[in-house]
Amino acid sequence: MPRFDDVTPDRSAHDCRGCALRTGRREFLGGVATALAALALEGLLPAEARALAALDVRGVASGGQEMRYPIPASEGVSIDKKEGVIIARHAGTVYAFALTCPHQNTALRWNEGSKTFFCTRHKSKYQPDGLFISGRATRAMDRFAVQKDGSTLVVKLDTLFEQDVDPAAWGAAHVAA
Repeated sequence: MPRFDDVTPDRSAHDCRGCALRTGRREFLGGVATALAALALEGLLPAEARALAALDVRGVASGGQEMRYPIPASEGVSIDKKEGVIIARHAGTVYAFALTCPHQNTALRWNEGSKTFFCTRHKSKYQPDGLFISGRATRAMDRFAVQKDGSTLVVKLDTLFEQDVDPAAWGAAHVAA
């Protein structure tokens, strides 16, 4: 009986020189790598990495330290990156939050799927009304003082409330939609 290393394969039967679907090893491996990367981006990354972006908005300066934003017509989140303000409408109430996490000032993101804000640095999570859910932060998101002027939300950028310092003012920092 012949041993494995004694057998010389007949390569002429497997010659693919005339094949129309001839693919080299590098091309094949490149295709596999691309497919795996696409699968990883679509379904294998944490939900936070796949969060839908919130609507970007720009407020209108109204003198002093105030910005004016249209009151959102429906539930959702808008972010003014330039001024560092998040406008959120939740359960018929409108809030204006500081864009940064109260733990270490990292920009917060909105996850549309779970309807939560989250901090990518230390994984803190917050409800749409800014209440703390979990993570390293020790308090809720900071809220700006707000008032309603017709269909406009007036945000006072020089008045920011921290839940643990002034719970009454923090709790009152919202308007009805």
